[in-house]
Amino acid sequence: MHRTYSMRATRAPTASQIQNPPPPPSTTKTGRLFGRGGIGGLGHALRRNAAGAFGPDLAKKLSQLVKMEKNVMRSLEMVAKERMEVAQQLSLWGEACDEDVSDVTDKLGVLLYEIGELEDQYVDRYDQYRVTMKSIRNIEASVQPSRDRKQKITDQIAQLKYKEPNSPRIVVLEQELVRAEAESLVAEAQLSNITREKIKAAYTYQFDALREHCEKVAIIAGYGKHLLELIDDTPVTPGETRPAYDGYEASKAIIQDCEDSLTNWVAQNAAVSAKLSTRSRTLSQRRRNNIKARTEGGVTGQGHDLSGQDAPLNDRDSWVPANQHKEVAHDYDVSEEEEEDDDEDEEDDIDAPGSHSLLDSESGINGEAGHHQRGRNQEPVAA
Repeated sequence: MHRTYSMRATRAPTASQIQNPPPPPSTTKTGRLFGRGGIGGLGHALRRNAAGAFGPDLAKKLSQLVKMEKNVMRSLEMVAKERMEVAQQLSLWGEACDEDVSDVTDKLGVLLYEIGELEDQYVDRYDQYRVTMKSIRNIEASVQPSRDRKQKITDQIAQLKYKEPNSPRIVVLEQELVRAEAESLVAEAQLSNITREKIKAAYTYQFDALREHCEKVAIIAGYGKHLLELIDDTPVTPGETRPAYDGYEASKAIIQDCEDSLTNWVAQNAAVSAKLSTRSRTLSQRRRNNIKARTEGGVTGQGHDLSGQDAPLNDRDSWVPANQHKEVAHDYDVSEEEEEDDDEDEEDDIDAPGSHSLLDSESGINGEAGHHQRGRNQEPVAA
């Protein structure tokens, strides 16, 4: 390729890089056993399956996602590398062609090589997203022991109440359960807060990088089509000679214009913008207003005392013989409705930031645990 015209001859920081400094090279580009190309699909499958087979249960799904994203990054690296090799080969092939084809293919090689470089830079920014998602995985793994400890104590209490209802160890275990639930509540709150913070940051990295990459590729594609206009594709008859090619300065100017456009590109001047419809804007604004109102209410509100909401039950006295069920049916229905109302109030108080202390009672802790145990597939029961 004509290196004097190539955008690879100099590497001055672009306006976008000055505004948003580039991240360090991707962690997937170093420390490989089989070089930059890796071992292909076999390595991808091994990483994906191994990630889901080990580690805490809570972090398994996200661990698998992180490993799958590493596969994506390595595939992008391979595409970038092969793109640059294709660009060089295009220029080599064009050397033996007519002057206009030779000059244009050489400049097209420059543009394609630039796309390969952009894809390689995109991998580095993509790694920012992946590393941020890994931080969520790490906090999930740290929460798992507190969940396991709470579940273990709960199982021990249930076993003792079944085998030795009057065992003095039940009281000791119940006190340990209160402490374990308080620790778990703190860990779950941290997980909830960090997950929301990090997922927004992670996908902001990815979408910003994707937007910049696609906009710049679109710029290159536009200038590539301008280069193609320099080729005279008018049919000639046998023995007829084509006019001498006089587009060297034009092709050089197109490459320089392309370089200037890429250098001066910033996110504020992006050509493509996602515009919401009136309905989408209204619904999104309503959601933001609700979040703001809840946040302000959690800061200024005094919360509720839930200390007497879940009084311990005497299991022996709570059993009702089968022949007495009809007599207490009405009372049972009323108590069940009141219990459902209490559960709803309890969940609302737990969701409100700063609504109660971690050690106020077992009710807030048990309510949070029950919320997680219900799972995503169970439909909420209408009151």
